Amino acid sequence: MSEPLSTDPYKGVRDFYPADWAKMEAMFTTLRTTLHGWGYEEYNASPLERSELYEAKTSEEIVNEQTYTFMDRGDRKVTLRPEMTPTLARMVAHKRRELPLPLRWFSIPNVFRYERPQKGRLREHYQLNVDLVGIASTETDIEIISIASELLRALGAKESDFIIRINSRALLTAACAAAGLKADATRNYLRLLDKKAKMTPQAFAAAQSAITNHDPLSIITDAGSAPEVAKEKRALLDTIEALQKRGVANAIFDATLTRGFDYYTGIVFEIYDTNPANPRSLFGGGRFDKLVALFGGDPIPAIGFGMGDVTLADFLETHSLTPSTDAHTPQLYLGTPTANDIPGAQAFAETLRKEGARVFVNLTERGLGDQIKDAVKRGIPLFIAYGADELASQSVRMKVLATGEEVGLPISELPVRLRTGS
Repeated sequence: MSEPLSTDPYKGVRDFYPADWAKMEAMFTTLRTTLHGWGYEEYNASPLERSELYEAKTSEEIVNEQTYTFMDRGDRKVTLRPEMTPTLARMVAHKRRELPLPLRWFSIPNVFRYERPQKGRLREHYQLNVDLVGIASTETDIEIISIASELLRALGAKESDFIIRINSRALLTAACAAAGLKADATRNYLRLLDKKAKMTPQAFAAAQSAITNHDPLSIITDAGSAPEVAKEKRALLDTIEALQKRGVANAIFDATLTRGFDYYTGIVFEIYDTNPANPRSLFGGGRFDKLVALFGGDPIPAIGFGMGDVTLADFLETHSLTPSTDAHTPQLYLGTPTANDIPGAQAFAETLRKEGARVFVNLTERGLGDQIKDAVKRGIPLFIAYGADELASQSVRMKVLATGEEVGLPISELPVRLRTGS
């Protein structure tokens, strides 16, 4: 006899039982509601993409070490998407003549990366992506970063709970040029800088000396002798000042911030929890003005960010902000005294649902006592037995299972009581 199959999920991914998915949906509902309020539209796409989409502009580390890539039955090289931005660029390029720019789009896809599972990182997660495509202006930078801040506030966070670190790839590139670095050396230096926080100062200095004898960061600090560096730094500081004037007071300049993707061209930012329990970046993004042009045609400016569900959930839990899942569970357990009462209970439940109630109907032959125990086990807060007597009297007794309190009321009043929760 063969061994039974394992019930464990694949390493680094999750099963979402109803209670788990309700937590996700509660987060997603807040995110969607907030973004719709800013005029953003939701889109989606298949998780399967041709591998060259990522080989063109995604970071080398992700392409070479973290993608799920395989040959399909038609000998095509296919990758499970590790991020959504290249897909966005492909979709925009595909219909660039039809789409009304600027686009304000968002999606909440699942993405896949083959990396070591650890706190804040899994091999599959859901990631909110928010993008503004078609305008190359400081105003779009300000809007996107403001939205990132607003989403956390909509979930209950205070300004003191997180900090927004901002830099510019244009500034870093200008500093590298002032240090005498050519294109390949600049790319190598930016990749090194992206790993700086994970290295000892000695290791970083040794790796930097292998690329350049000059320190681009010191040129940013003292930009007086490098006009292009001074210009880019001033533009970035002006953007941060504008954000602060518009109520995003926790935005700061961080010259070491690079972001790991090769397609960034301008402003980049990351958001960090101020609680040391979550030392990793929560999420981030930046400007990618040249990515759409990889598919042909003129460049289309764009800026956006991605927010992963795992780090977001850790942040909310750390700050006791995990959203309530009440709206995703039944309000009322409709019990049946006998099996013959089930059709009538189903009809009654349908009238309540038309009034907006969330009703679970017993379909078993259990006694009412066991039905009450079942309601408690399911976390349904209210219980009503509905049978011939209730139908005849047009009244019911509603039991609050958390307290044992019972209240009698006419059937006509029940929809209002369920809507108001009183």
